[in-house]
Amino acid sequence: MAEAPHIVAYLKPVCGWSNSVRMTFAKYSLAYEDKDIINNPDIYAEMVQKSGQPLSPCVEINGQMLADVDGDEVEVWMLENGVVEPVSA
Repeated sequence: MAEAPHIVAYLKPVCGWSNSVRMTFAKYSLAYEDKDIINNPDIYAEMVQKSGQPLSPCVEINGQMLADVDGDEVEVWMLENGVVEPVSA
């Protein structure tokens, strides 16, 4: 694996889908920026502008936006794109 990916996650503080994204990053020990879209309207507006839609979670990995995803979808994308190597849970 090359250098660590740059990850920005647009998440809600309390949300099952947001928490599944957090758990996926923890599984792979990935550092990421957790942006709170509920308590900061500017962050929410940034997410909508970047993703082109209003649903969350949205995750940006190395400039690639994954819109309206859960942790499983993020994990599949990272594996398919060589961002992470498979690990056991």
